[in-house]
Amino acid sequence: MKSNFVFRTVRSALLVAMVFVFALSLSLLAGCSRKPTLTIYSWAGMFPQEILDEFEREHNFRINYVNFDYGETMLSRLEASGGRGYDLIIVDDYILETVIQRGLAQRLDMGKLPNRHNINPIYQGHFYDPHNLYTVPYGAGVQTIVYDPSRVPITINSYADLWNPALRNRVGTIGNYRVINGMALKVLGKSYNTNNLDDIRAAGELLLQLAPNIRLIKDDMLQDDLISGEINAAVMYTSMVTQAKMARPDLRVVFPTEGIGFGIMAGFIPSGAVNVDGAHAFMNFLMEPRRGARAFEYLGYYSTYSGSDPFISSAFRDALTLPQGFNLEMEFIQNISPEAEAEHSRIWTAFRAATAR
Repeated sequence: MKSNFVFRTVRSALLVAMVFVFALSLSLLAGCSRKPTLTIYSWAGMFPQEILDEFEREHNFRINYVNFDYGETMLSRLEASGGRGYDLIIVDDYILETVIQRGLAQRLDMGKLPNRHNINPIYQGHFYDPHNLYTVPYGAGVQTIVYDPSRVPITINSYADLWNPALRNRVGTIGNYRVINGMALKVLGKSYNTNNLDDIRAAGELLLQLAPNIRLIKDDMLQDDLISGEINAAVMYTSMVTQAKMARPDLRVVFPTEGIGFGIMAGFIPSGAVNVDGAHAFMNFLMEPRRGARAFEYLGYYSTYSGSDPFISSAFRDALTLPQGFNLEMEFIQNISPEAEAEHSRIWTAFRAATAR
């Protein structure tokens, strides 16, 4: 009888302990579930993980980082949801113009962005948000030429130089047809954003003459082909240029004399965002000068925060900040008429076919 009593006592104690542990676990889980979620929607690889971790610790938010492949994909999903489902979105300028025009972004509360004085004014006041009411820039880029002077028998200073027969089967380009078709437009002295179909067709004919010089067209890791010597010259995005120069300092970067395409990525808060305070907090967090410098070193695009520029390491500074006295003509690639867009698409299809080997 005594042993049964002891057994029942021990069993009761164990049950009490198990109930306590279970209740404690539920309490901890409830505490975690009460932690507000900040849903960020952008391309993959936009932030170093350490920055995301720091924000979660310092601001007691849980980040849900969701990715899209193209800005157009994001736009269609945001429209379908009526501006709901995401708290902060970072996307390209031309998409931002459409977002704001369609009422899918809400005005920022500047009182919640005390670090906004760190923004470089070069990257504000542009076509998509002329009064800086809706967006905070995060990274900018230009389409530049990079080449290996030890393997290229000419000096490259312009887009037009890429047509030189000495570069036959040596050139690589990104796969953005507005950039590459636009390159031919710039050689002809025209705007990237012309709606004149005759000008666009003339650029298409010129582009076909470039086909023998094209070895590769790709958006992924094109810099690796330049680094390895698979190609000797390339038209690339800023992030690719940064990686190429870090690996091969002997490569030469060219800002083409015809002028360059210029683009800005920026964050906005969707009209139906739930965690508006968290979105403001994250944007302000990124704009802290030292933290912004770390983010741009990871991102590989131009720093859009003047306050961060002095803290970018010397190894990256030349690649991530515009050159002193930079005053080349820069033109945003913007939305154009459906007819002009269709003509660009036709030209690009013909160009890709002509470069297939």
